[in-house]
Amino acid sequence: MAERRFASARFWSNDELRRLAPLFVGDVVNVSGWDDRDKEGSYYRRYFSSARTYSITNYRGDRGLQGVPGEHYLDLTDEVPEPLRQGFDVAFNHTTLEHVFEVRKAFGNLCALSRDAVIVVVPFAQVQHEGLDWQDYWRFTPTCMRTLFRENGLEVVYESASPQRDAAIYLLFVASRNPGRWSGRLQAYREIGGVGKWIGRSLVRTAYARVRNAILRRREKPG
Repeated sequence: MAERRFASARFWSNDELRRLAPLFVGDVVNVSGWDDRDKEGSYYRRYFSSARTYSITNYRGDRGLQGVPGEHYLDLTDEVPEPLRQGFDVAFNHTTLEHVFEVRKAFGNLCALSRDAVIVVVPFAQVQHEGLDWQDYWRFTPTCMRTLFRENGLEVVYESASPQRDAAIYLLFVASRNPGRWSGRLQAYREIGGVGKWIGRSLVRTAYARVRNAILRRREKPG
């Protein structure tokens, strides 16, 4: 169960990305991507099969700069260097923002990297996790994500949440400066809500309540 609690949200987000990533063309950057591993034995660059170029940004410290071709140094709490500002068609970031205390600055910089689309995975609920060089500060709601994108001039065109019970919950959002471009390419946009509504509920009590309500509804039917 412990492995499932930690891994199932990552597996879900990877499945979402495998389905969505081939739709994105042009220049793609994995922001604070470490060595680009997807923690399932593959690399995210393979997901973006239609990309013209694929780059990574990293900061110093544990899981920081790798010194590999196509890597850029970027501190998400500082100003974005001019050559990187809107230097990519797609900025992608997976579960980094919870580790940056100046989160609105970091989110603004993430958006500033992109000419069009931003793809972000963040935790809605997750066990606190920290290392020697990084701490754990934030959790995000769907309303928070929509507001952050709106603050930075982007419109959400897709959003989803991991559905597994008794596990971490991730949100995946896609937003664009040109939302009309994605009409018909992504499924019709629908806001998610009630994320994590199972938290604190007993599986046994929930099942009992459903059975009880079903019996009561049958008794109430005329005839």
